[in-house]
Amino acid sequence: PSRPKPCAAAQGFLHFRHDHCVDIGANPQRRVTTLRVPPNFLFNSQEMSMTLKQIVGAVVAAVALTGAAQAQQFFRIGTGGTAGTYYPVGGMIANAVSQPGKIVVTAQASNGSLANVNGIAGGAMESGFSQSDVATWAFTGTGPYTGKPKVEDLRMIANLYPESIHLVVKKGSGIKTVADLKGKRVALDEPGSGTLINARMVLAAYGVQEADIKPEFIKPNQAGDKLKDGALDAFFFVGGAPAGAIAELASSGAGIELVALGGPQAEGLRKANPYFAVDTIAANTYKDVPAVQTLAVGAQWVTSAKADTETVYQITKALFSDATQKALAAGHAKGKFITKDNAVKGVGIPFHPGAEKFYKEAGLLK
Repeated sequence: PSRPKPCAAAQGFLHFRHDHCVDIGANPQRRVTTLRVPPNFLFNSQEMSMTLKQIVGAVVAAVALTGAAQAQQFFRIGTGGTAGTYYPVGGMIANAVSQPGKIVVTAQASNGSLANVNGIAGGAMESGFSQSDVATWAFTGTGPYTGKPKVEDLRMIANLYPESIHLVVKKGSGIKTVADLKGKRVALDEPGSGTLINARMVLAAYGVQEADIKPEFIKPNQAGDKLKDGALDAFFFVGGAPAGAIAELASSGAGIELVALGGPQAEGLRKANPYFAVDTIAANTYKDVPAVQTLAVGAQWVTSAKADTETVYQITKALFSDATQKALAAGHAKGKFITKDNAVKGVGIPFHPGAEKFYKEAGLLK
């Protein structure tokens, strides 16, 4: 008897290697099924038939397991910073709509709306949360996407909940209007966030240029720490109220105030940008903070036209199941806004065919 000669891997064919392995050639995903055999394993003519039967049987079983693993769909949701609203809501949704053995949905932290849209366009994630304005800009090639390629494959899964513009200052700071920010240290959030874009729009509407302030480009949790330590005067955050970082800040130290966004400046901003809506952050949403008028945009769950239709259909259907709706309403203040009726409102881009199928079945779209 003698060892079989080594041969090059050929996709889909059983082959032998004299380094004590029997392999199947790699599939396009570069997965290799390897069967270990003893180093002194030798073939002879009488054993060959049975040995090959055993090998083929093991190989068939291994391929079946590989196929089952491949049938399971993985679907990532790009959210935002861990101290914001996208991240906890994304985690709740991922847990609620996952279907073990079929669809595994995961939420991952990111820099926010722009980063998520760009990640979807580049194939780095299957879906993500985005402000309604950012999604529309990306699809139409306007706003920050002017002069850049349109993200024409961007598709809607669901409109989720209103995102309020927060302008946070320390209690007793004396900052009562946006105009009072001149000369102050103001955090605008990180590049890639929708907050940064909206903060610049708000400043401009109230006659404040970026050169008039001392801007910092950091996330709300970092901004909250600096505000508490006296190293920052104010910060912007766009997200569903209550936001974790702001709630924590309000409950510690000297407390906070929210600066109202009202008057003709806010009205002019809303008229020029129809995706803005008048909004009120209710009293005691944050500890000892009275009701304050502001503006809001929609938080939306978007994906790519390339995403599998059946997968998106099943995810959308699961999102609006009774069990998921109860879990969302109980899990976060914004969860109660994530309803079938709200899902189709304020949408500026096409629905993904999988989501559209569900909404038509539910009688929400014609």
